[in-house]
Amino acid sequence: MSTNMSAGVERVRLLEEAVAREVAVTAYPTPEWLAPREHDGESVRDVLIVGAGQAGLALAFALRRRAITNVEIWDEGEKGSEGPWITYAKMHTLRTPKYLAGPDQGVPSLTAEAWYRAQYGDEAWEELRFIEKERWQEYLVWFRAVTGAQVRNHTRVTGISPADDLIAVSSESPEGVNRVTYARRVVLATGMAGNGRWTVPKILSDALPADRYNHTGEQVDMESMRGKRVGVLGGGASAFDYAGSALESGAASVDLFYRRAVVPRVNPFRWMEFYGFGAHFPDLCDADKWRFTARFQQTNQPVPQYTWYRCTRFDEFTWHVSSPWTSVALVDDEIEVCTPSGVYRFDHVIAGTGPSVDLAARPELAELAPRVARWRDRYEPPQEWADASLGEYPYLGGGFEFLPKNSEVDGWVSRVYDFTYGAKLSMGLNGNMNSGLGAGTRRLGEAVSRSLFVEDADDFFDSYHSYDTPELVDLGRPEDSRSA
Repeated sequence: MSTNMSAGVERVRLLEEAVAREVAVTAYPTPEWLAPREHDGESVRDVLIVGAGQAGLALAFALRRRAITNVEIWDEGEKGSEGPWITYAKMHTLRTPKYLAGPDQGVPSLTAEAWYRAQYGDEAWEELRFIEKERWQEYLVWFRAVTGAQVRNHTRVTGISPADDLIAVSSESPEGVNRVTYARRVVLATGMAGNGRWTVPKILSDALPADRYNHTGEQVDMESMRGKRVGVLGGGASAFDYAGSALESGAASVDLFYRRAVVPRVNPFRWMEFYGFGAHFPDLCDADKWRFTARFQQTNQPVPQYTWYRCTRFDEFTWHVSSPWTSVALVDDEIEVCTPSGVYRFDHVIAGTGPSVDLAARPELAELAPRVARWRDRYEPPQEWADASLGEYPYLGGGFEFLPKNSEVDGWVSRVYDFTYGAKLSMGLNGNMNSGLGAGTRRLGEAVSRSLFVEDADDFFDSYHSYDTPELVDLGRPEDSRSA
């Protein structure tokens, strides 16, 4: 082992000792306060989190800070590869400023900065502008270990349904199919497509065989793009990430198509990154939530400057504005794309068209979907801000909980919380986004804690009523009366 590596190992060991100290000295009050429960002879989880990426791990620690420890996280993926960072994400670095905080819950030694400095040194941190996505994943793996998160990998949720005053969660895993686990609260922390699916426009899926197109939300072997003419639909960051990756992998050419007439240049996320917006967006009235979100939909987010250069440094790259795809066809084994600006031919196309919010598209949400209130059920925007797609977003309560269309029969849905991309209209940056992890996990941790305490109020009163542990144990005088 090199001297630098040895020094890094020792710094991380010392950092972990600091984490333990900081967590301990800020942990009061410490007693675990939720009584264990069983259902049909099975142990009940107080909180079951679906998704062990950054949102799920951060929430588990937020709950631990509130002395809620009977928490389990499930994830379909391999241990250490949860989330997008080393699976389908094709950016080189995070797009969020390196000083971002959130998973740490205010514990200084748990921040990404503290870990990076310990692992790679102060000089490396000072030279860094954005955190490399692989390093961010390393940080999350370390965070999982040092916070003691209880994670079950290779576990896919297949159903969520009521069971008396609990939630029954069905799953598939190496341990069996259709296994049922009971939980008092369930949190969906399933990322960008957690309330729907990645959207492949029908103009592509109806015209082409599945092996001639991909979506930026799936894992793609970019070496398969070598020597090919590639068309990319969409002008967002993930579209550019895949375009850049295809070029770096030896694509013969890459053409990227904006629907918009002008390339976005102003990033609204940078404006949003202040305490008030992150913490209090969920407290706005419906009209304000809608107009903020609709405005964001209209302006969209530009690609970072370094991502733009990643593509434009290749002469083989061309971008086109005002160029929606009006038709797609397979002609003589070439993909023919028609746009207002001309006709183009490709060997392969990529859809950088993001996720759609459609609860019914998620098999595990089949029982929830028809019972959950959507924004279209609760709010009608003025014409200036009309956007039919936003109407499909779930209309959430102030603590990320789903709200029922009919509270008299489906109140159980509020035991399920939505910490995904689909929460953005109700909760702002507080869903799965890096910028909102801190505010989001604090609010969600408080909401879950509050709901469990209120639900158990009778049990707590009985415990309080019967509490008889004396604190004054000696009614005599001290041996030395002068010490009184």
